[in-house]
Amino acid sequence: MKKILVYLEAQKNTLKRSSLEAISAARNLSKEMNIPFAAAIINGTEENLQIAKEYGLNDVFNMQSNLLEKYSCSGYAAALSNIAKEKGFGIVLIPANIAGLEIAPRIAIRLQAGYIADCIALEIQNGEIIAKKPIYAGKAQVSAKIDTENKVFTLRPNVFTASKEEASVLNIIPYAANLTEKELGAIVTSTMKNEGKLDVAEADIIVTGGRGMKGPENFHLVEELSATLGAAVGASRAVVDAGWRPHSEQVGQTGKTVSPTLYVACGISGAIQHLAGMSSAKYIVAINKDKDAPIFKVTDYGIVGDAIAVLPKLNENIKKIKG
Repeated sequence: MKKILVYLEAQKNTLKRSSLEAISAARNLSKEMNIPFAAAIINGTEENLQIAKEYGLNDVFNMQSNLLEKYSCSGYAAALSNIAKEKGFGIVLIPANIAGLEIAPRIAIRLQAGYIADCIALEIQNGEIIAKKPIYAGKAQVSAKIDTENKVFTLRPNVFTASKEEASVLNIIPYAANLTEKELGAIVTSTMKNEGKLDVAEADIIVTGGRGMKGPENFHLVEELSATLGAAVGASRAVVDAGWRPHSEQVGQTGKTVSPTLYVACGISGAIQHLAGMSSAKYIVAINKDKDAPIFKVTDYGIVGDAIAVLPKLNENIKKIKG
């Protein structure tokens, strides 16, 4: 019987929330299918793995390699594929973030596995895993299953619940990822990080600005509201194309697909490409001076007004409420 493997990613002294969501999803599948599950992390530490015990994880393979100290898509995929083959993991769950969406299809090729990306639900029907995912720019959902023996799924962040269930023990198992330099392919030699800023793909609250902000000089209003709410800053494609904000903040079909609890759209009209990236948010608030803007068709709360005039007042009132 094949087992379930979850790929984990560290974030400072803990694990990314999307990894905790994936652990919970694997735990639920494990119970329903009556098969074991474990996790793997690359060059992890005991400190950032301890939280996994709170989410029901008993076994985690700490894959160690000097060659993987810097991110390598091909190298990570090779290491994870090797452990899946060696330890008999036929079901692989990976968060659908930037790294996960790079690694997962390469693992699927190496394992000769079927692959379903951006899943929003995993259910068991007649002993089979049925995955649900959005299609047609989020306008519909499809249920699909994989017929191959090995299966790879990526899970959309902020959709699966990270539910706690204390494990009796957490076994951190050292595993030497014996790779060659040839297997690494391209290597990331340096990275630029926005220290202290939340990743828009993983944030629970997002405040996004569009062309209605009228210029980069006004984005401090979006940043100030984000700081008040403890949110990540997002941007529309038009804003990124204009050079007002970095591509890492772009939300939409050609940017990041997000599913936060709260999404605040400021000066965004609501093009279908943008809606495809955020329409699954639990609550959507929009600020736009055009009362007929498409964004209002998907909002829970709408404010008709100029975002530049509304945002300072909104931020001030939220601060008062928060005390």
